[in-house]
Amino acid sequence: MSGLSFFDTNVLLYQDDTSSPAKQHQALALFADHFQKGTAALSLQVLQEYFYTATRKLNLASEKAQRRVEIFSSANVVRFETTDIIAAIELHRLTQISFWDALIVHAARVSGAKVLYSEDFRHGSVLGGVRIVHPFIA
Repeated sequence: MSGLSFFDTNVLLYQDDTSSPAKQHQALALFADHFQKGTAALSLQVLQEYFYTATRKLNLASEKAQRRVEIFSSANVVRFETTDIIAAIELHRLTQISFWDALIVHAARVSGAKVLYSEDFRHGSVLGGVRIVHPFIA
């Protein structure tokens, strides 16, 4: 696969979610494939959301969650400027998606990703020029 693929927080979280073994396996395989190829992209927002949710909802020890964030940080990480916040607000206004989701889509766009892996958007739709792929649809 050529080009970058952006990963939403939920895909990273499923890697540690033992209550959903099928999704866990799929998330691990998908991310590992892109990570090894150097085509995985995420943002600082995704890293923050991952840590918070993994420790709160999945009860992952903070040390383990921190280590996972350190590993994820080796991917292509999008860091925002103030102009990116304005662009995400504009995307939110134009598409009516939540501001936080607009930040994710904008980060995917800024990274140059052609695909955004997420279960939070409609599979197959295109937002901000990025195709949404729900990774757990058969």
